[in-house]
Amino acid sequence: MQEKISTLSRALVLDGQVSLAVLDTTALVREGGRRHGMRGGALALFGKVLTAAGYLCGWLKKEDCSLTVSLDTDGDYGNISVSGDGNLCLRGYLQNAECRNGRLGNGTLSVIFDRGEGLPFAGTVPIVSEETEENFAYYFSESEQRPTGIALSVVLDGDGTLLRAGGAFLQALPFAKTWAREKIFSERARLKKLLDDGGYQEIFSCFGAELKETRETRFFCRCSEEKAESLILSMGKKEAENLCEELGEISVHCDYCNTDYRFSRERVKNILNQHE
Repeated sequence: MQEKISTLSRALVLDGQVSLAVLDTTALVREGGRRHGMRGGALALFGKVLTAAGYLCGWLKKEDCSLTVSLDTDGDYGNISVSGDGNLCLRGYLQNAECRNGRLGNGTLSVIFDRGEGLPFAGTVPIVSEETEENFAYYFSESEQRPTGIALSVVLDGDGTLLRAGGAFLQALPFAKTWAREKIFSERARLKKLLDDGGYQEIFSCFGAELKETRETRFFCRCSEEKAESLILSMGKKEAENLCEELGEISVHCDYCNTDYRFSRERVKNILNQHE
């Protein structure tokens, strides 16, 4: 049976002073983990970053807008990068995908928005915690000046295989009163428990909220054989021919979806001849 799609749902809560977003990213994280062969700690960390990036993609107003979330660290998992667009299509990778148990370490969290309005906006903050939620909350507070209560959940079985994944984001609107701003942080434990239990829609009931909108999100990479051919052409004829002579083929690897595009010597020759 085909797995249920991943979703991002929104509503206004706490007398309209706070934006609530709930994501069920089980299918999204499962596909990302499958592409990279992740289990255990790597899958849990990647799933949380992927979920947070999905929430940020919901900020994009146009389909052709994009963002990239990057964690550059000295920890056991290495660097992490996730990109997405206004259609909530995401892709990404974690450098040490085979790591089952490790530390995030020190480094920076960066978010780059390209809204198609000229120069992209980039915000960077130091990694302040081993907990992904705390790092993104710090980013929202320091770089966006938007107090945000965050709960992220990736539930694994005893073998490190994904059971479910999701997230909840309570973000104070600019006019929110003090009591509402305090509430977004005091609710995090309850949100986390509901997410762990798979009660994504129950979260809205807890706040007496009706859904404002629900959108689908999925793991999708824009790489293709045609783009791989373009990379070969960009190398120049001499360099491409020398590489084929040395290796017998040219292989183009996409880090984001862990796909290899292999071109035999004869095929490289045909590609080069067609564009002379």
